Amino acid sequence: MSKIEKRNGKALLPIVVFVVLYLGLGILFEYGLNIEMGFYKIPVVVIFLVALLVACIQNHGLKMNDKLEVMGKGISDPNIITMIIIFMLAGIFVGVVGRTSANSVAYFILSLIPPQFAVVVLFVVSCFVSLAMGTSVGTITLIVPIGVAVARVSGFALPVCIGSVMSGAMFGDNLSFISDTTIAACNGQGCEMKDKFRENFWIAFPAAVATLILILVLSFQTEIQGHVSQSYHLVQVLPYVLVLIGGIIGINVFVVLLTGIVSGAFIMLIGGHTTPVDLLANMGSGVSGMFETCMVAILVAAMCALIREYGGFDALLSWIHKIFRGKKGGQIGMGLLVGTMDIATANNTVAIVMANPIAKEMAEEYEITPRKTASILDTFSCIFQGVIPYGAQMLVAISAVNELGGEISAFQIMPKLFYPMLLLLSSVLAIMKSKKV
Repeated sequence: MSKIEKRNGKALLPIVVFVVLYLGLGILFEYGLNIEMGFYKIPVVVIFLVALLVACIQNHGLKMNDKLEVMGKGISDPNIITMIIIFMLAGIFVGVVGRTSANSVAYFILSLIPPQFAVVVLFVVSCFVSLAMGTSVGTITLIVPIGVAVARVSGFALPVCIGSVMSGAMFGDNLSFISDTTIAACNGQGCEMKDKFRENFWIAFPAAVATLILILVLSFQTEIQGHVSQSYHLVQVLPYVLVLIGGIIGINVFVVLLTGIVSGAFIMLIGGHTTPVDLLANMGSGVSGMFETCMVAILVAAMCALIREYGGFDALLSWIHKIFRGKKGGQIGMGLLVGTMDIATANNTVAIVMANPIAKEMAEEYEITPRKTASILDTFSCIFQGVIPYGAQMLVAISAVNELGGEISAFQIMPKLFYPMLLLLSSVLAIMKSKKV
């Protein structure tokens, strides 16, 4: 059957159902019922199950056993299996090393530099921590309390401090080798993480430098009142450094993560920071933290397999072709696709997983390399995720400030999110400067 014959826009109904349910309930919970972290009270796995059920009900011409076979082939894709294993290893790594070592990095650097550059340190440390840990939310959870302390003691405005932390967190989330967005994008497109990193770096780095300059300008305009001082344990940072270096030089991701796990376990046990029993428990907690992400990957793979079989992706590609012309247009279309998914789900990993199969077909149609496709998906999802007021990053930052006795709103922070805005500019310029087909 040809692509023209297989085009079926109705096959995209499961995606529509997911978006309507997830976004609709999220808005209701967050703003209608005023439930704290309302978007994250919604069980995303349940919503995906509903969407998958809709996909199963569609296309009466295909027997249920045949549909199960199609779903099975989608789930058994080597990229999906690899993605799940990496997710779990990344969870074990974070569970082993713990999150307290990130504070050591921040306080160590703050102890070395003048208080005038405290906000610069917040941004740089957040970049490093998120790059090493692979989680923007975890970074924000750790560094925001330090940002609040800096604002109280130094005289810097609180929105500037929090915006700098969030900006740095999104930098690392976009580039980290153990970030679930990187894992999802690379495995979904079948490219090496080191190749995607190199593609992303020359987009992210100029945006980061420009952000740093803006923060420096604001810093020199601020009258400094004091500085932050706290104890630190720098040896705990070593596993993060090993993971970061191993990833950059191109060592296999499984080897990198296992190296981080073994070195982290050794340091934590020898240093007396944990016991063998607690270490095993932390490993289990780390893996458990990845279960939902793994289930989402499985359910999306099954759902997308059915949508593809029904001709939904062919129809979507046809619509995109009518709107976006040429290689540059295809790249912009990819960015808007994953951005729309992120706005709907408020989860950049889920957005990438959902966009992956469509983007892969778009890449073939527009002759875009897998590394470029993975870079676009990761970059644009981080851009949108970094600024939406109901995203986990924003909600966690606001909650952390409130818990520490401060008051701040998303709309105070959003104008200070320099990095996501500059990353968008850098991404568009990179696409515009790319060679035509």
